[in-house]
Amino acid sequence: MKTFFGWFFISFFAIGSAFLFRSASSEVSAVQTIGQVVGSHIDEEILYLSSNSTIYADNGQIVAEIPSEGGINRSYLPFEQLPETVVHAFVATEDRRFFQHLGFDASGMARALITNVSSGEIDQGASTITQQMVRNIFLDHSQTYQRKMSELLYAHELEQRFSKEEILELYLNSIYFGNHAYGIEAASQLYFSDHSDQLSLAQVAFLTSIPNNPTVYNPFTSMENTNKRKEWVLQKMKEEGYINEAEFDDAISETIELHRSSLRNLYPDYTDFVKKEFLELIQATEGYDEEAAQERLNELFKKGIRIETALEPNRQHALKESFYQELPADVEGASIVVRNDDRRIVAISHGREFESGHFMLAVDSYRPHGSAFKPLIDFAPYFEKTGTSIDQVVNANPSDSCTQQERDKRILGCVANYNDVLPGSVTLREAFKHSYNIPAQQLLNTVGIEEAIAYLEPFQFKKMHDEQRDISLALGTLDVSVYEMVQAYQTFAHDGFFTPARAITGVYDEHLDLLYQWPDQEEKQVWSKETNDKIRTLMSEVVQSGTGRDIRLSTNGYIGGKTGTTNDYRDLTFSGMTDDYTATVWVGRDTGYVEDLSPKRPAMNIWEAAVR
Repeated sequence: MKTFFGWFFISFFAIGSAFLFRSASSEVSAVQTIGQVVGSHIDEEILYLSSNSTIYADNGQIVAEIPSEGGINRSYLPFEQLPETVVHAFVATEDRRFFQHLGFDASGMARALITNVSSGEIDQGASTITQQMVRNIFLDHSQTYQRKMSELLYAHELEQRFSKEEILELYLNSIYFGNHAYGIEAASQLYFSDHSDQLSLAQVAFLTSIPNNPTVYNPFTSMENTNKRKEWVLQKMKEEGYINEAEFDDAISETIELHRSSLRNLYPDYTDFVKKEFLELIQATEGYDEEAAQERLNELFKKGIRIETALEPNRQHALKESFYQELPADVEGASIVVRNDDRRIVAISHGREFESGHFMLAVDSYRPHGSAFKPLIDFAPYFEKTGTSIDQVVNANPSDSCTQQERDKRILGCVANYNDVLPGSVTLREAFKHSYNIPAQQLLNTVGIEEAIAYLEPFQFKKMHDEQRDISLALGTLDVSVYEMVQAYQTFAHDGFFTPARAITGVYDEHLDLLYQWPDQEEKQVWSKETNDKIRTLMSEVVQSGTGRDIRLSTNGYIGGKTGTTNDYRDLTFSGMTDDYTATVWVGRDTGYVEDLSPKRPAMNIWEAAVR
């Protein structure tokens, strides 16, 4: 008798469907089959869901997750990585005949039809998992018989094109779990701070409860409702034979504790820079202008990509902590560290605090670096042009005939040395080590300002052509960024050859196919090895017995660098290198001076932490 009534309802539904099909012909005629749709604007790529993009450190650690367009939080899992308990929970509760039907459940629809006819409304939909997928991707969520007919047609075609496993994969990655989380993996990490394959049976049942009504079963606001629904999910799983009585009892008795998490962004200073560099990489590779490159970047982030970088997490952490240790709250700072062997940017710090998306001091701020700029504008060009020994003797005293006005304007031969010292005749070695200003001016004047600047063209100092180009350049008055300084200084680690240091090592799609990689660039020789060796010797002596002698870094290899202090102590800087790393540090106040910090040598202390 039961079988008879079942077939009766099915037959009744079939006849009713024919009538509904005719009444809905205007809509159905406009509905393409999946085959047609796939051949036009909804192909298999469209069926791939947007996913979070990820940024990886050098050691393989995920350090940042970037949500796709619209703030959608989804971590896509292929079917083979979906936990079996998750599959069982959703099949038991949403579509128990999923593995038997062809896209729609006729008997279930017949039951729903009788209920709806009795009530005069569409109270039950009897939608299968496949139908739910169709509704989410191709149709809307309106409750009409016309829309239901379209849903059936699409569901049947979908089952013809894709396997059950592929449909389940799409479904379990697409359903909404509330609070911007889409898919089981994102939900697992949001509510439990754990991967879905680490969840207990009770936790799986708890999460399975949410998509039925993400508002009613919101764990953050309606924990009691969600727990009640969880018990219902477990009961269904037991009825379908997916769990036994003991497993049911254990899961029922388990207390659910939420461990809320947000998308990771462990080192926003570094990852924000990576996003900027990625835009440059797209422009360089594709030949796009900035607007087109930004569109391409947004498109890639929507799909979900993997960006691998040279970030060294331990070094990044140590660098960041050093700013908190060395600087009071009202003092800012920035630093960038480059690994010498492969010219990779391994750490970036904005200073004490940085909020993603905001102005970044290490890249966006332009301040003079004082005497730290002298090796680049004065000494290296002078050695390159003249071939002079570092023991050449020069006068380091300002002229006695200088007027006060000439001293204030830093006219050639009239600038004062630090603390107004009068060292007299000194070697270039001594002049460099103690940052005397008069010799620096003399060297630049001998080379010629324009010729000296020409040596620096490969570094592309942004402000070089915006500011007055006079003899004051010899004292490091040019506004430069920390990024520009570390790029220029890493040339001293490569015998005078320059190639830009990069953070990104590769960009990959969801299948781990390489999308972008910085192309190999021909090295540009900025100055000869002989000149480079002289600068390295001078910088080493700065650390041994000059203005950088407070550095106490323990190493058997090379250490060298140059201090910088700008007028009235507005800025404190240090740029230098070891055998392994090159780093630049800037310290200052946005307004005001840092003379009070100068005795503590914060820039050098931070530099030590950066390269240690």
